Amino acid sequence: MASKAIIGFILALTFSLSSLADIVKFNTSHPTSYVVVKGDTLWDISARFFQNPWEWPNVWEHNGQIKNPHLIYPGDVISFCFVDGKPMLCVDHASNDEQRELYPHMRLSDEKDAIAMIPFEAIAPYLSSPKVVSKDELVNSPYIIDFASEHIVAGPGTDIFVRTILQPDYLAYTTYRPGETYIDPKTDEILGYEAEYIGDNVMISLGDPATLRITNTQREVRRGDRLMPTSEQDVVFDYFPKPPAKFIQGSIISVHNGVQEIGTYDIIVLSKGARDGLEVANILTIMQRGKLIPDPFHVNKNELVKLSDQKAGVAMVFRVFDKVSYALVMNATRNISVFDLGANT
Repeated sequence: MASKAIIGFILALTFSLSSLADIVKFNTSHPTSYVVVKGDTLWDISARFFQNPWEWPNVWEHNGQIKNPHLIYPGDVISFCFVDGKPMLCVDHASNDEQRELYPHMRLSDEKDAIAMIPFEAIAPYLSSPKVVSKDELVNSPYIIDFASEHIVAGPGTDIFVRTILQPDYLAYTTYRPGETYIDPKTDEILGYEAEYIGDNVMISLGDPATLRITNTQREVRRGDRLMPTSEQDVVFDYFPKPPAKFIQGSIISVHNGVQEIGTYDIIVLSKGARDGLEVANILTIMQRGKLIPDPFHVNKNELVKLSDQKAGVAMVFRVFDKVSYALVMNATRNISVFDLGANT
């Protein structure tokens, strides 16, 4: 009887693990527990336990109390456990010896100390600027005709004269400069124009020209730079990654910060956007394009052979325009380059 009970338990355990495997795949070598330290992200912690780190919400999907899973803190212990016969992750808070399922609890600690899903500082500079615009949007924007000072370039505190702002619709304007033209490498379609962020300004007086004052700059301001109303779009702080709702495959068409070899936490520009069904927090697998190599052993000497594409990493979309998107490389296992692919996981 005892042996039958043990066999029954093993079968039940195997069934429980296999049924959840359809939803979440745990790493075969996952730790039994992990102590959260300052600087961790929820993604990094999840990667220790799961093959696909973005699947972590599924381990407590049945719990209706879950609103925000970001409330775990340095010192908390994350452990592999079973709840109602199902493999889960549990948290033992540093301030409480009672182990509970991993979901947010009221804490005395400030929320700013909580572990974030991703390294927010990596994407913060790109949440509002630069932006992707149409050619007409940039060309038809007000432009700087002169400075109140006699300098060739201008910086914070300088008044600028701008043609033409006649309506008092906005009090703050951002200075942009035409940047890269984004082109789909497969179709040659122009997907948009990068508007490079230069600085911020406040309105002094309307007119033709209008007078504005530069409040801060990232680069020197020049005559001819364009101005557009400062974006007031909501900034997302909590990301709940998931694959796109439909199949999407695009190319990496640019990378910010001028790096040659793209790696973890670099910002890439993808040739797909809202019109293709891409959304904020979508997860894409990065595929390194297979090389074209000559085959010296073939009857047709040096016939070109394309090697298969190889999985090179994972990226999360954090800003979506109509035809392109910005994504953060969450993990890179191979060298990633412009023109490599981003597709459903």
